[in-house]
Amino acid sequence: MNDRLRKYRNRIMMGIFIVATLIALIPLFGVLGYVVINGFSALNLEFFINLPKAMGAPGGGMANSIVGTLIMVLIASLIGIPVGILAAIYLTEYDRTSWLSVAVRFATDVLTGIPSIIVGIVIYTAVVLKMGHFSALAGGLALSIIMIPLIIRSTEEMLKLVSHSIREAGYALGISKGKTILRIVLPTAAKGIITGAMLAVARVSGETAPLLFTALGNQYWARSLNEPIAALPVQIYQYATSPYKEWHQQAWAGSLVLISMVVILNLIARFAFRSRSN
Repeated sequence: MNDRLRKYRNRIMMGIFIVATLIALIPLFGVLGYVVINGFSALNLEFFINLPKAMGAPGGGMANSIVGTLIMVLIASLIGIPVGILAAIYLTEYDRTSWLSVAVRFATDVLTGIPSIIVGIVIYTAVVLKMGHFSALAGGLALSIIMIPLIIRSTEEMLKLVSHSIREAGYALGISKGKTILRIVLPTAAKGIITGAMLAVARVSGETAPLLFTALGNQYWARSLNEPIAALPVQIYQYATSPYKEWHQQAWAGSLVLISMVVILNLIARFAFRSRSN
């Protein structure tokens, strides 16, 4: 009787879990399906190689926006990934309990929850106004600030998973602490660190609010990093809020491309994490 009751309860709970999982997946696949249906029909070769057309004109593309997004994400990665990893190494390997490490962890947690538009306003005030113009550099800097706390937390957790016995073995062989971290600890946690970095890159790839205050946008190719540059999220926002049907179709196509970029990065990160687990 008790066995039957346990099996009955187990089946009920499994049913509840399955229903809850399906409910959680409905919004995800609903959004993806809606974007694919509306965006796929507007995708063509012209979309990837041409510049935007005039207001309301049919055709054109978002080549400059795609390249601009990649450029700013690259700038953000060059700033955010090294800073985040080095900060995590300091917090994990050199200073775990002092007031400074506690303050850094608290600041990291706060920054993780701050709306991205606040970051955009801060960079606009501190950088854009001082420079006197919008630029790709300001946009990349804003995105890097969003990336840094995410990378710090993920890298710190990965480093904590490395057994202390591995570090002690290095010290026992007479290897300095710096070389032990560089040659033993980091390679051991490398896949997890890369996974966290790629998830952070995917996170900032779709940011729009901070770029409105920093990169602004550009209908043409940017000639340098020190001038306004097009970005896919900003272009999608401008087209989606316009009164032109042709731009609405372009916005759906841009949304599909942006989601595809984020999904690919997440899949790569998941694959790296699975390889690490195996």
